[in-house]
Amino acid sequence: MEYLNYLIILVLSALILCFLLRSIVKKQKNKKQLFYCFSIFITLLLIWNFSLILQIIFQNTNIPPIHFEYLAAFGGCFTSVVVFFLALIFTSTKIEFKKWYLLLLIIPSISCIVLWTSDYHHLFYEQYSINLNDTITGPYANIHILYTYILLAISIIILLRHSIKNAGFFSKQSLLIILGTLIPIVANTLGTFNIIPMTVYITPICFMFTAFCFALAIFKFKFLSTTPIAMQRIVDRMSDSFLVISDDGIITDFNDTYLKTFKLDSDKVRNRDFIEFVTSQKIDGIDAKLLKPILEKCKKTEKIILVKREIKIGDNYFNIEASGIFSKNSFLGTLILLKDVTQHMLDMQTIQDNQNMLMERERLASLGQLIGGIAHNLKTPIMSISGAAEGLNDLTKEYNASIGDPEVTLEDHHAIAKDMTEWIEKIRSYTEYMSDVITAVKGQAVTLSEEQAVSFTLDELVRHVDILMKHELKNALTSLNVHMMADPNISLNGNINSLVQVINNMISNAIQAYQGKPNETIELILDIEDNNVIISIKDYAGGLPDEVKQKLFKEMITTKGKNGTGLGLFMSYSNIRAHFSGNITFETTTGQGTTFHIVLPVSK
Repeated sequence: MEYLNYLIILVLSALILCFLLRSIVKKQKNKKQLFYCFSIFITLLLIWNFSLILQIIFQNTNIPPIHFEYLAAFGGCFTSVVVFFLALIFTSTKIEFKKWYLLLLIIPSISCIVLWTSDYHHLFYEQYSINLNDTITGPYANIHILYTYILLAISIIILLRHSIKNAGFFSKQSLLIILGTLIPIVANTLGTFNIIPMTVYITPICFMFTAFCFALAIFKFKFLSTTPIAMQRIVDRMSDSFLVISDDGIITDFNDTYLKTFKLDSDKVRNRDFIEFVTSQKIDGIDAKLLKPILEKCKKTEKIILVKREIKIGDNYFNIEASGIFSKNSFLGTLILLKDVTQHMLDMQTIQDNQNMLMERERLASLGQLIGGIAHNLKTPIMSISGAAEGLNDLTKEYNASIGDPEVTLEDHHAIAKDMTEWIEKIRSYTEYMSDVITAVKGQAVTLSEEQAVSFTLDELVRHVDILMKHELKNALTSLNVHMMADPNISLNGNINSLVQVINNMISNAIQAYQGKPNETIELILDIEDNNVIISIKDYAGGLPDEVKQKLFKEMITTKGKNGTGLGLFMSYSNIRAHFSGNITFETTTGQGTTFHIVLPVSK
């Protein structure tokens, strides 16, 4: 009856082990080292179980019971080694084969040989019995038992240290590991020292409980996953989303942030092929051609690889970073991190809006200067034309009165005609001047909204500057001396009005550098050097402070305090670089003045 009970328990144990093995094979689509190691562990236990089941079934035959023990040795002798490798893989996720691992198989292999030949030397069993209390072991059996306990103890320490560190001592995972390892150890210890009656059937049954506890810890609570449970709680609270991709491109882990961002269920993400999954999501700018080279590169380096594009998902913007996951130079997988840069994008948009606002203010300020220049430059010719019209009116009346007057000679008629011609020439010159003013002003107004590339000469450039700056120079009681040291007919290609605005801005800065002092001078020098036109604007004011010199052209900076934005020179530099392929340099000396040089390539 007692043997029947053991038979039933061993059969149930074997069925449970078969169920565990089937469940593992079915769930684990990606065959990792952990899968193979755990499968071998269960297979050894099944061999052990079936051997003892056969021993019970054939107990009343002529086959000695120890012969079934020979078969059971395959399972019993190597189980501790497999448990040790299970612990190593658990702590490292993936291990590389090392030659010294083969040493672990020496004693189990010798144990099998010694057991199979025990009838000749009795080194393993002097007397074999199903009841351990009646068994008399040989000297080698003690070596085998000691080796097995030491290897199991090391395995338990490795498992518990790692599990307690990552999940806590009282976590479900740690408790299952403790329970699974203690059951066979306690049972065998008590049986070895004859504290309790024990048969050879107890140990494999106990290891069945070990396999069951380990299976729960591994596959129910994902104890051996890339990210332990305790860490999972932390990463689920991250604002950034991440995916963990295995070495063969399968999604093995992710956080709740990822699921919430993409509004997905975990079962629709886990164990999916990463490339196929991303393709099915139809995210703009992300496709297989982009991701495949990145995954391949991650297998070769631990450096973070930044995908140089931003993706928009709903109302949020993300940057993608990828990096390889390595353990002792062994590639385990890839970490894909989606960093939420929405706030950064909003901040950049705010900065852009503020910059546009400053630029608009600068344009309005330039427009105000244009209007002032128009008022001044057109007032004088209009008054002159008005005076000429009055003169022509008087001459017309005089001529009309002279008709039929015998005292008016032919010479008098010619004199009147000559005076009329002179007034008409004056009107023509005034209208031409007004036309030039209007053309210059119109060009500057167009510059504020659009670009127009044309070919123009240095002489045309100077005339535009003179017309538009005359009013501001006159009000500041400052004179502009023009030094044309290059051929005035040299041509430049670009938007003349945009260049005029840059030069006028520098002249305005030079005027303001004098801080209202009257009767000062500004030099406008046009020269040519190395096939480049050099336009220099020189003042004799106080020069630029050191803090301004270091930041000039690099950011918006001003010496005018609240009266300036620093946008003028910043825009001028950007304008010359972008639209003329030129450059702006400067020289300044404290107390002596500043010279800005606009360097422009000559049109070919």
